[in-house]
Amino acid sequence: MSDAPSPVSHPQRVRKFDRPSPPHDWRWWVGSVGRTLIAVGVLMFGFVAYQLWGTGIETARAQSSLEKEFEELQTNAPPITPAPTTTPPAPTTTSGTVPDDTAPVDTAPITAPSVPEVELPPITEGDPIARIEIPRIGVGKWVVAGVEKDHLKQGPGHYPETPLPGQLGNSAIAGHRTTFGQPFFDIDKLQVGDEIVVTTLAGRFVYRVTGQEIVSPSDYQVIATTDPTVATLTLTSCHPKYTARQRIIIYSELDADATDGLVSEATINYGRPLEGVGTNDPDPTNTVVDPTTTSVDTTTTSVGPTTTGRASADGDAETDGDTETDGAGIMPIDDPTIDDPIEVDEQQVSAGIADAFSDGWFSDPGANSQVLLWGLVLAAIGILSYLLSRKVKRDWVGLLVGIGPFIVTLYFFFQNVNRLLPPNL
Repeated sequence: MSDAPSPVSHPQRVRKFDRPSPPHDWRWWVGSVGRTLIAVGVLMFGFVAYQLWGTGIETARAQSSLEKEFEELQTNAPPITPAPTTTPPAPTTTSGTVPDDTAPVDTAPITAPSVPEVELPPITEGDPIARIEIPRIGVGKWVVAGVEKDHLKQGPGHYPETPLPGQLGNSAIAGHRTTFGQPFFDIDKLQVGDEIVVTTLAGRFVYRVTGQEIVSPSDYQVIATTDPTVATLTLTSCHPKYTARQRIIIYSELDADATDGLVSEATINYGRPLEGVGTNDPDPTNTVVDPTTTSVDTTTTSVGPTTTGRASADGDAETDGDTETDGAGIMPIDDPTIDDPIEVDEQQVSAGIADAFSDGWFSDPGANSQVLLWGLVLAAIGILSYLLSRKVKRDWVGLLVGIGPFIVTLYFFFQNVNRLLPPNL
């Protein structure tokens, strides 16, 4: 009789789909909760990735389209030339006569130097109007007309209630800082004297940074024109990064020596009348500021001397000089101040201005149905993939078939969830 041990028989492994259903005791419930939390965590990481990189896909596609549209405008638009201006005749005197000091003198009124008007193609919100380049922070983006949420998804947006870049007055441009291509991600790194180059149909305009400021979202005065005889550019974005709690403001002024574009009079709201703006002008459609004047007739807010053409929302001008600030984040600048006070109509500044950064949670109710729809499609894809794996008793089959449609659907699901969140959250 042999003393060799008998071979040990191992039980055959039962595949997952052939196993009996486990009892629904506390262990099953704990395991289910754990798997659910893991799935939610993976989806949250996926959504963060979409916010940081996925939104950039939309912006890159939009930027390519804006570039083609702008090139088409350059090709088809007539040459930008100044409209003819008339000069009042100078008073004449008769030779050989001695003027009588007691007689009334017919003298022509003294006027500021005239600025040419240019005729630009019609502009509507969503059209490309310029290309902005900021060498220090590596920005090169096409600027879209408008600052609604859908506009800023395409790139930096121009406030319609401000002059166009290259025109007299304060032109203002907003841009995202952390999403949709994050054009102004490093905007806080700009220093006094840095170049901001804006190219429009009227030419290439070079601005020099004069300072920056941190303000509250309601401080619309930062984009007001306080000196209509000077061409300035203001950039706005969220602050700090990844939040919309405050605004970072970059001020700049046109460098005439480096500019080869045609500086012209201001065109407000792309030539269309502003609605709901209270002015003392008997003609309510006349909303374009005359750049030859140094004040705007108003009965609201009076702004005192300022160094960079900016004011706070309560009407108090911010002065720089070499003094320290009270923590508002204003960068000291040695610029000459304006001698005469300039009155600014606060209604004209804020009426109709859409600040997409101020939208809060669930600000787009139209996205609710889309989130539900794409969520149901996601669930359907998951269930069908599971049923397919169960039928063939192979997990990888359902995963292979469902992964592609699931990722595509997940992208649209995230896109609509993003519509319900505050910008730059």
